[in-house]
Amino acid sequence: MNEVLEKLGRIGLVPVIKLNSPEEALPLGKALIAGGIPVAEVTFRTDAAAESIKILAKECPELILGAGTVLTTEQADAAAEAGAKYIVTPGFNPHVVAHCQQLGLPVTPGVSSPSQVEQALEMGLNVIKFFPAEQSGGVAMLKALNGPYGGKVSFIPTGGVGPKNLIDYLSCPNVFAVGGSWMVPSDAVKAGDWGRIEALCHEARLLSLGFSLLHVGINPQCECCALDEARMFAAMLGMSFKEGNSSAFVGKSFEFMKAQGRGEKGHIAIETLSVERALEWFSGFGIGVVEETIKRKDGHITVAYLDREVAGFAVHLNRK
Repeated sequence: MNEVLEKLGRIGLVPVIKLNSPEEALPLGKALIAGGIPVAEVTFRTDAAAESIKILAKECPELILGAGTVLTTEQADAAAEAGAKYIVTPGFNPHVVAHCQQLGLPVTPGVSSPSQVEQALEMGLNVIKFFPAEQSGGVAMLKALNGPYGGKVSFIPTGGVGPKNLIDYLSCPNVFAVGGSWMVPSDAVKAGDWGRIEALCHEARLLSLGFSLLHVGINPQCECCALDEARMFAAMLGMSFKEGNSSAFVGKSFEFMKAQGRGEKGHIAIETLSVERALEWFSGFGIGVVEETIKRKDGHITVAYLDREVAGFAVHLNRK
């Protein structure tokens, strides 16, 4: 897969932006980056699009910068010349798609039916836009498409997606990322309220990760201590006790290790909608992954330990 799209998928969110003036571009780009979403899909819905892309490409090189609502090959040329790193089209126009491929630009055309999905596959595409998402069947349609096309193509649903249904979309196994304008509302852009946009982006990024505590693992001094303490704790809390080969669980929240596991004191297990997106987020804090702990299933990371302890506890991520 193209490096630009790989990075886009690890972030998982695409702010769709309409700019009426190139002067809005730079402060908006800085707000996106500060809010934790270094992605911008600048739509060709206004005459300011090309110049805005040019400014962002020069001043905010860390942005994954796309051009949206591209309807013609001429607009694709203008976007490429301005510095766009990928192209988004609302529908499936084979001529525009082929032209973008000739330019060497990743392109994610809009589709809303199996026939269009097959057209995209025929042209060698494996990441496409699902638009308009809600009006085209939403999550139910994406789940239906996953049957025949699972593992062959991923979608970026856009249109009617927002905080209320974001997790529903990101929970679909064939969703690559989610696009929307709720992170960059037009009234905030018009008012120059960049602080509000930064806050909305930060909120969306954390919501998209879906962090929740799975359990806490505790390292014992000895195996007999672990089992005795686990039984006592279960009795104290009125929770179930279940012994396994390497540990004993008290309810679902506490794991007493029979032998010293990772971490000085134990480990903390965090659930997330996407381990890949979570690792991308933690990389911004200078935290990486312990490669030998990575487990995969169906093309996704299901378990991975971070390479830094927190207060003596190792941290591992689990895909929900």
